[in-house]
Amino acid sequence: MSWISIHENTDFSIDNLPYGVFSRKNTNEENHIGVAIGEWILDLFVIRRLFSGPVLSSQQHVFTEKTLNNFIALGRPAWKEARTYLRSLLDKENGTLRDDLCLRERALVRQSDVEMHLPVTIGDYTDFYSSIHHATNVGEMFRGKANALMPNWKHLPVGYHGRASSVVVSGTPIRRPNGQTLPKDDSPPVFGPCKLFDFELEMGFIVGKENKLGETISIENAEDFIFGMVLVNDWSARDIQKWEYVPLGPFLAKNLGTSVSPWVVTMDALKPFTTENFPQDPIPMKHLVHEDPYNFDINLEVAIRPGCATKESVVTKSNFKYMYWTMKQQLVHHASSGCNLRVGDLLASGTISGPEAHEFGSMLELSWRGSKEIPLEDGVTRKFLLDHDEVIIRGHCQKDGIRVGFGEVTGKVLPAYPISQ
Repeated sequence: MSWISIHENTDFSIDNLPYGVFSRKNTNEENHIGVAIGEWILDLFVIRRLFSGPVLSSQQHVFTEKTLNNFIALGRPAWKEARTYLRSLLDKENGTLRDDLCLRERALVRQSDVEMHLPVTIGDYTDFYSSIHHATNVGEMFRGKANALMPNWKHLPVGYHGRASSVVVSGTPIRRPNGQTLPKDDSPPVFGPCKLFDFELEMGFIVGKENKLGETISIENAEDFIFGMVLVNDWSARDIQKWEYVPLGPFLAKNLGTSVSPWVVTMDALKPFTTENFPQDPIPMKHLVHEDPYNFDINLEVAIRPGCATKESVVTKSNFKYMYWTMKQQLVHHASSGCNLRVGDLLASGTISGPEAHEFGSMLELSWRGSKEIPLEDGVTRKFLLDHDEVIIRGHCQKDGIRVGFGEVTGKVLPAYPISQ
């Protein structure tokens, strides 16, 4: 379908065209906005003057920026116009760029020759808790099966405000945190390196439109506020979390780092993979109800590669379709108080777990609170993450010969900083 040679199993087909921000290695060039196509990146800074549609012809400057925020802020008409034009430009029958060898050489960069950066300036970050299987598992571990879900859980999308300053792009190492824990219930707390370090398999969406302070967002208009999705690993210190979360919820156990994939897959690219919403009982309040499907069949997996190993081990496979609360409901609930959302804000799903044990989205669940060993390659095992372990999360959709993927989000665990005396 494209004049660019693309492997059939690539995440970055012409049906995808995700946006990212990159810089060429070993050069002094500034960050550029690009789209991924096969093993290449199309540099939108270089081809910006080719955008001649009714919106982008007068807004070509957004592709000279160092992040996607100003492009996203143009709204859905600009998003659709850009996608339509880029698909046409890369189509095998279009010679505009294909036959201009000089421009083509400047505009196409191999992904292996670049460094990726955060695609947006993230002003605020919110993490939800919207997988019913994950919430049930965690509740059962700590409160018992009869009280697994808190009374509010099926009435509103539970969430907390994270730390935007510690959201990092894939490949950034994450340092094991120091913190206060309670090793024994009848002993005083201690301060030291986290012993129960964990990943959380998540996805997130980038807010694409602002509402003013005091204004709400209707469920009917929610789609206009969602630009695209990324993979997320919300690293968690379980022993720190257990001691600190009462009564106000997660704090230092969660602000140590959140990794996101560098490519933002647009909602238009994901539309063919829409699936039915997860059944909700009881029916939510009226302002959260939408009958149109806004759930997505996205295959997810997590692998661990120990620092001394060459092989990775896939420890779980799950799917985004297990989300109980949809992104529309998360967005509308977030703004229902009049909270003003801004372009570039990141709203994450919370850990995504399926109903089966091999679909659990965290080591906390896979090891069932440390009671079981998780086998890896070469005969090693894990209950929680050790120093120098690398965690790799991948995600893709596939249907009717079309594949749309997110690439991966990776991070290696570094030892904790020495504690100051």
